[in-house]
Amino acid sequence: MLAVKLLSGTTLEGRVIDPDGEIPESAVWIDLVSPVPPEDKMVERAVGVAVPTREEMQEIEPTSRLYVENGARYMTATLMCRSESENPTTTAVTFILAGHRLITVRYDEPRPFSIVANKLARQCPSGISGETVLMELLDAIIDRSADILERIGGEVDAISRTIFEPDRPGSGRIPSQEILRSVGRTGDLTSKARECLVSIGRLVLYLANEADGLRWAKDQRATLKGMQRDVQSLSDHATYLANKITFLLDAMVGVVTIEQNNIIKIFSVAAVVLMPPTLVASIYGMNFKHMPELDFTFGYPMALILMIVAAIVPYVFFKLKKWL
Repeated sequence: MLAVKLLSGTTLEGRVIDPDGEIPESAVWIDLVSPVPPEDKMVERAVGVAVPTREEMQEIEPTSRLYVENGARYMTATLMCRSESENPTTTAVTFILAGHRLITVRYDEPRPFSIVANKLARQCPSGISGETVLMELLDAIIDRSADILERIGGEVDAISRTIFEPDRPGSGRIPSQEILRSVGRTGDLTSKARECLVSIGRLVLYLANEADGLRWAKDQRATLKGMQRDVQSLSDHATYLANKITFLLDAMVGVVTIEQNNIIKIFSVAAVVLMPPTLVASIYGMNFKHMPELDFTFGYPMALILMIVAAIVPYVFFKLKKWL
């Protein structure tokens, strides 16, 4: 899909372009969503820049993600998608600044794009340019990353209480497997958030270093510096959460090990407690002709009492030693 945003009064009007149509000269933001070859060629003819392929966007070396070609600046970042679902993913998005126009190439629907599109459709500054839209997108991406990390922090705290305070009032007993799955999902989401922040941090640093070439206004330069501080702060917080998740994983594995040891201990104690009665029963179960107790009138109850006492004595001994 090829969508363009045009300045209409004080709003940015969106319009979908057919493959056989033309891109208006006044387009400020050209958004390519899962583009097909005819749409790529249309943008290349209208703007004079090459649209990277999906394979090129997925390359991870910085020189393939941040570069200048034919006067246009190409910047590719990894963004989070479907973070609130059971299967969060990341996707590569390319931002191209060419002639005060912004071209975005993406193959998914990161939430910041719809947020910025709706915001600019309601109100946008006069004389808006591609650089302004890019700043809005980056700001929305950083805000979205902060929201994701806040949610992860709440989930981590809930998991911590579940592990270390299982008997608190109002809390149900949650199986260990479910807790381990929650830790795994949270860890996976945190790693994806860190990947996104690292990618955005590189992009913002690149823009800050290219400030003279892009002729950023003074307030835009200040905004870029603020974004750098925000990204660094969020990256540090993501690292803290990752370390805490690792600690919780180790703690949960320890809890599972203790539970398994308690089960094994019960079987071990039961075996030890039953060994003396088994020995007594084995002795008096032998059918030798000359056994004094065979002719004893109270031999049977005596054997039963002896087996009970033989079972109680080790149990009491274990309790005194606090092994149970």
